[in-house]
Amino acid sequence: MKEQEGPNAVDANLAAASRSIDPALLGQRIRNIRIAAGMTQGDLAGSEASIAYVSRIEAGKRRPELALLGTLAARLDTSLEELLLGVSRDRMAELRLSLDYAELSLASGNAGDALARSADVVEAASGTSDDDLIRESAMVKARALEALGHLDDAIIEFEKLVARDETSAQWVRAAIALTRCYRESGDLVRATDCGEQALARLREVSLDASDEGIQLTVTLASVYNERGDARHAIRLCRVAADKAEELDSPKAKAAAYWNASIMESEQGRVAAAIPLAKHALALLESDDDNRNLARLHSQLGMFLLAGDSPDPAAAKQSLERAATQLEWSSSSVIERGYNSVALARSLVMLGESDDAERLVEDIVSSVDSAPLLLAECALLRGQISGVRGDSDRAREAYLEAVRILSSVGADRAAAQMWVDLGTLLDGLGEAEAALTAFRSAAASTGLAVSRPVVGSRAD
Repeated sequence: MKEQEGPNAVDANLAAASRSIDPALLGQRIRNIRIAAGMTQGDLAGSEASIAYVSRIEAGKRRPELALLGTLAARLDTSLEELLLGVSRDRMAELRLSLDYAELSLASGNAGDALARSADVVEAASGTSDDDLIRESAMVKARALEALGHLDDAIIEFEKLVARDETSAQWVRAAIALTRCYRESGDLVRATDCGEQALARLREVSLDASDEGIQLTVTLASVYNERGDARHAIRLCRVAADKAEELDSPKAKAAAYWNASIMESEQGRVAAAIPLAKHALALLESDDDNRNLARLHSQLGMFLLAGDSPDPAAAKQSLERAATQLEWSSSSVIERGYNSVALARSLVMLGESDDAERLVEDIVSSVDSAPLLLAECALLRGQISGVRGDSDRAREAYLEAVRILSSVGADRAAAQMWVDLGTLLDGLGEAEAALTAFRSAAASTGLAVSRPVVGSRAD
């Protein structure tokens, strides 16, 4: 976008920077370049300004109009970019190109390269006044950290972006990502607070019905679902679905149908969840976001493994397709891990336990900060050992799952895993450990003994 037409047209970002730049910083840059060029203040002033006015500019007491600043830049043999942003036009083009490559790497599944490139741009941008470049490079860096599974580092970066006083589309995307990272790390209280505060800010400016606003709503719904408040999660999904229909956005509709399918599954209505997921898939097929398409294929595979009549063959097909798409997207190592766990589970059901075990080992070697995922791996290890008739190794794996889950806070996912673990331990004759697991499941949902049990001791 240009501020004016013609050969002297100025980029709108530069025009905005000329009105907002700190006069002291601008004055210092002008003075440093003038001295380096061996010019006096009179040489710089020419006929367009007085020496006294140039002196006040260099002292940071005046912010010149854009036209005069352009004249001074030409006389100093530099550019407006150099004066306003602290970086040459060529260097700015290099940084923008490097950031484009970082985003391309992230989109194609090479998060390591994306992190290295974006970190370099973040460092270079910090010495400039280009607020857009600073914000955009920080966003790519945060997304790359999330994709690599470095949730704590990603949270720190997303928190900085969300702390900014704005409601741009990029800010909403940062808020969605931060809510998601809090959820994945098991911090459901912060995830709820972040999502609610961001949604409230969007409502204030009537942006809650935008694509990003709907995605934020369904992300928040997933947090409530994890906390065990399925009813409120469903209400949020219904609100999102209504707004998506009004907006007539395929991506927003897909997000709403997708989360509605998850809620149905969580209520034990897998048969109702599958057509909703397939409808969301159809909407996403026309979108170029491989990550969301892959995640939905993964979710569909998980649905096909659940319920009274699981279909492991169809699940395997969907999960393998998701695995390929996840590799070529900006997905995180944790998302790929959950898909691999489901795929391994389908392989166990199909009698391919050796391949399932290799998948589990690959997950464990690549993840270090996702306790629920690692607990899932331990449970699956135990089940594989049980299928092979190795009770000792199964018991060892289940007890490893106990150790991991003991460090996790209260939420619905942990509760369900405790129930599964209790059932498996009971099957091995570990009655005491099974009882502990069932008690932990109750504690994870917030249940506790609220009154003395008949026949029990009060002390």
